[in-house]
Parts: sequence; C-alpha cells; structure tokens
Amino acid sequence: MRRIDFVTLRLFVAIAETRSLTRAAEREHLALAAVSKRVSDLEGQLGVSLLYRQPKGVELTPAGHALLHHARNLLDNLQQLDADLSEFSQGVKGHVRIHANTSAVIEFLPEDLSAFARQHPEVKIDLEERVSSDTLRALREGLTDIGIFAGHMPAEDLQVFPYREDRLVLVTPREHPLAGRECIALREAAGFDFIGLQQDASLHALLQQSAQQMGTPLRLRIQVRSFEAICRMIHTGMGIGVLPEQVVRNYLPALDVAMVPLTDVWARRELKLGVRNLESLSVTARLMLEHLTLREGQS
Repeated sequence: MRRIDFVTLRLFVAIAETRSLTRAAEREHLALAAVSKRVSDLEGQLGVSLLYRQPKGVELTPAGHALLHHARNLLDNLQQLDADLSEFSQGVKGHVRIHANTSAVIEFLPEDLSAFARQHPEVKIDLEERVSSDTLRALREGLTDIGIFAGHMPAEDLQVFPYREDRLVLVTPREHPLAGRECIALREAAGFDFIGLQQDASLHALLQQSAQQMGTPLRLRIQVRSFEAICRMIHTGMGIGVLPEQVVRNYLPALDVAMVPLTDVWARRELKLGVRNLESLSVTARLMLEHLTLREGQS
C-alpha cells in the first residue's frame, strides 16, 4: 500500500485550486523548491503524471483529477475526526454541520434547532446561512453534513428528504397600486420595477424561470443580497418584490410595506433536506436529520 502524508495531500489540493505551484507554496507557507520536490516525489510514488506543466501555471491530468477528489474527501474526514475528538475532550458528545438557505434559517430553523438543543444539550451545532446553490455545492464537496435548499434546485446525485413548505407573496409599498389586491398572479405585476436577490440565489432563478415561461420578462431594477435589503428598498418606494410570507411578516411592524398572496402554482415552494450519503453520516448527524424530518411531519 502506498504511503501518502496529509501535508502532501493538502499541498496538492492547494495546487489544484490555485493552478500554480508558486501560489500554492505561498498559501501553504512552503518554499517553492520543497513544493516542486513533493509533487515530483508523489508522481514517482504513484507512477503517474498528476500535472500538466504550462508556462502560465499547471492543469490537472485525469489522474490528478482522480487524486483531487479523494484528497478532498480524506482531508475533510481528517478535519471532521479532529473536530469530533477535540469536542469529546471538552465534554461535547457530538457535532453536526448544517448549511441552509435564508428562508429556512429565518422561518423554521430557530425553533427546530432550539428543540434539538434542548433534547441534546451536549451536541455542537454549526449552522451556516448560504444560498441554495452554495448549500448544494457544500454537500457535494463534503463541507457540510446536512443541507436545506429550495426544492426546485437539481439534486439528483444527493439523497433528498422533504423538510417544509413556504409561501411566496408579492411585496409592495403600502401606497402601491397593487397593495390592495386580495391575490395576484406574477404576470399582472410584470410591468412594475422589481427588487430582487443576487444571480446565484434560488429565488432569483425561480422568478426568472417563471418569467420565461409566461413570456414576460421582469423589470429587475435592483439586486441585493438579503431579504431585509429587499424589504427596505420596497419600503422606500424603489420597486416591488417576491419574498417568503413569513420573512415579510418579520419586517412588517418596522416597514411600511404590504404583501399580496401570489396565485401562481410555484408560489408554494418546497424546502428540501439533503445529504451526500446517508450511510456515512455520523450518529449525531443522523439524529439531527431524523429530528428535522419529524419536525416536517408535525408542521
């Protein structure tokens, strides 16, 4: 069995990500000559070429891509092992990582995670708020145990479970012409200026897809990075927007905005739980997954 040390694996990942021996050496605080020797020794040990050396940097060979995949998994597992063991030494009896989109973080996770923490006070919970596309990427790369994301996002390569549903509404300034409507279809609002999220947000993709299907592009005036920013822009009369109902209710007391239920089918949106491999989850992560799926059944 070939022996490969973790320092070399970490260095190889740095080379793959920076596409440069020099930048990898700087990132890992090693001399360039030492980096070059480690790579040459690794290629000699494995009997394959891992890099295409080019004047402006390096590219991975097919064998290099295969090594990168396994190196990331091994380093992630090593990091997780170190984290778990250090927490046990400090009295913590488990650790679970969750990446979730903003809707889940605002609408559902505060109560769900609070209930879990009361049942398992010894477990450390790491929660990161990410857009759905980043959450899916983190799952695929092994950077999180559990992901929560918009249900319309492609996730065929993951193991997916239902979590919750949220309802999207049209948000307008209080004195807007549409503010008094009992309900509305997106098509009827398409002639007004919209405030939206950044390009990589799942809600932005959903609205753009819906606009394409109805053949009426949205007049996207401003794009921001948070639900709160959308609400504040609408409050000042800069436009209208589409947001989860519960999110808007959180801001209604402070901002002069109105919300109108959307009649479009896609306005009832599913949130999904995802894991990369159920069998490889830690006991703690399995407990969390079971807790979250049970909470879905009670909602």
